[in-house]
Amino acid sequence: MSIETVRAFLAETAPDLAVIELAESTATVALAAQGHGVEPGQIAKTLSLRVGERVFLVVTRGDARLDNRKAKAAFGGKVKMLGADEVLSVTGHPVGGVSPFGLKTQLAVYCDVSLKDFDQVLPAAGSTHSAVRITPDRMAALTAAEWVDVCSVEA
Repeated sequence: MSIETVRAFLAETAPDLAVIELAESTATVALAAQGHGVEPGQIAKTLSLRVGERVFLVVTRGDARLDNRKAKAAFGGKVKMLGADEVLSVTGHPVGGVSPFGLKTQLAVYCDVSLKDFDQVLPAAGSTHSAVRITPDRMAALTAAEWVDVCSVEA
């Protein structure tokens, strides 16, 4: 189960962080924000993307959208979202629960600068009912992420 890979990753790299599990689904930004009592922007959504043969993750604030022009410039080509089956096979996490932690395959992780608008964010923790409360800088450090500006925040 992918929540276990996230727990194992955190136990090894950040034992002070705990996986938060809720009874209700947190598979969408709106559900996650409601369940955790935070604004939608604080939900750190993890996008599984591809440019050519290169697959990678972008973590952004929940109320942001990928800006195709910025993403093409940053990643060197047209960015495409992975399908649900490919997301699961590459990350080990289901759509709605994709975490930048405890990945099945080693992938490059990028964090969008929009996350820095918050002191704490909540990325999913490998299931549609789990998350981790963490600072954006620490999440980037734990995942060896590079900061990028590839999203636009919806007004």
